[in-house]
Amino acid sequence: MTEGLTERAKGRFEEIVGARGVRPGAEAQRYTEDPRDRFTGKAGIVVMPASTEELSEIVRFCNDDGIALIPYGGGTGVVAGQLSLERDDVVILSLERMNRIRDIRADDGVIVVEAGCVLENVHAAAAEHGLQFPLSMASKGSCTIGGNLATNAGGIQVLRHGNARDLCLGIEAVLPSGEILSELSPLRKNNTGFDLRHLLIGSEGTLGIITAATLIVKPIEPEVVTVFAALPGPAEALSLYQGMRRRLGDAVSGIELMSGFGVGLVTGHFNTLRNPLGAPSDWYVLTELAGQEGLQEAVENFFGDEIEAGRIADAVLASSEGQRQALWDLREHTPEANRLSGAICSSDTSVPIAFVERFVAETHAALTKLHPGLRVNSYGHIGDGNIHHNVFPPEGVTKADFIGDTPGIIEAVRMAINEVTVGCDGAISAEHGIGRLKVSDLGRYGQPAKLETIKAIKAAMDPKNILNPGALIG
Repeated sequence: MTEGLTERAKGRFEEIVGARGVRPGAEAQRYTEDPRDRFTGKAGIVVMPASTEELSEIVRFCNDDGIALIPYGGGTGVVAGQLSLERDDVVILSLERMNRIRDIRADDGVIVVEAGCVLENVHAAAAEHGLQFPLSMASKGSCTIGGNLATNAGGIQVLRHGNARDLCLGIEAVLPSGEILSELSPLRKNNTGFDLRHLLIGSEGTLGIITAATLIVKPIEPEVVTVFAALPGPAEALSLYQGMRRRLGDAVSGIELMSGFGVGLVTGHFNTLRNPLGAPSDWYVLTELAGQEGLQEAVENFFGDEIEAGRIADAVLASSEGQRQALWDLREHTPEANRLSGAICSSDTSVPIAFVERFVAETHAALTKLHPGLRVNSYGHIGDGNIHHNVFPPEGVTKADFIGDTPGIIEAVRMAINEVTVGCDGAISAEHGIGRLKVSDLGRYGQPAKLETIKAIKAAMDPKNILNPGALIG
């Protein structure tokens, strides 16, 4: 236990942001909570700047005094990147007051937003202008743009629109020295030296604190078609995806693999949701396509041919926005259903899509070997190889009892999934980042040259290690 922050430091923070921008550590409970209830963070104080200039003053002061800063967005991160696990002499730096939409430029196809903007609010602001910001995920109602960029978030439309990195043209950030990097220009072409935007995106707040971003927005397409289909397994799901690409081109925005076990968990916990297909299936896919007028007819013809050929068992196409949302609710409520069902481990790894079937089969086999009673809900973004495994205790055994009776089981499950991932030429983190949870994993599986380069960049930019110490590189 540390002695906490000095009264001098607390007084200085209040001078910068005012009394309403400071919360004592004793009132910081929501900033120290982990969405999956695995960790409990610590905080000396929560500071909430209202502008980039205030943030710059805070960082400059902390750099001079060697005070650690933990950037905090929506608190939805699941790898403890936003939590201080060991120290309470830290500043939790929340950007929740920096939540303005600064500008929308339809001609340039961009929206300029502050880092504390909730993703769903960015969607709404773009929609008012007949535009869409095509980054979406289950946590869209609470995650923020700063966190999305700091972790290079993925989500459900990566196939067509890319990760957060691919949707960002410009960055404003405060560097460890307190200097402000302001590169919010909407330029598509800019070869004036190192692209610091891409250095900061995905760096998890260890190299700078993103305060605003220029994001790409696109016209809302005339037709959006959502389909829920039953099929035998992951191999058939990949075959379906390839078939859609051949016949429907780049219209596929996202395709989600869902297990029958997982769909059952969701409908069991949320009584307003139901499986729209009559007969049960071991596997399903939920896919969304968007494009010009005539797309729906082309999609209907494609899935009709797939059913007739026996490659899928059944399918339903949403005929209204309400039906579309009901289908997506089956997917977007999956993380909460996993939590309510007592998941002991929720993985986030990726493999080449050609290895997805092997990855699922080998992971299930490895977990059964580890403990024959383990149950697994495998689901996720099959088109980019990012399949999540959520692992549960045996039927009828509570999470607490199972963990207590089986010491080390969580870490054993994590490592079993990692080993299969690496054996399939995959990555141990796909879209959630490294945070503090996976630091040792990165050290074990990461390429030495890459790790040394990361450490060198960190040492050069943040020699006092004040920005998110302990995250990403330990």
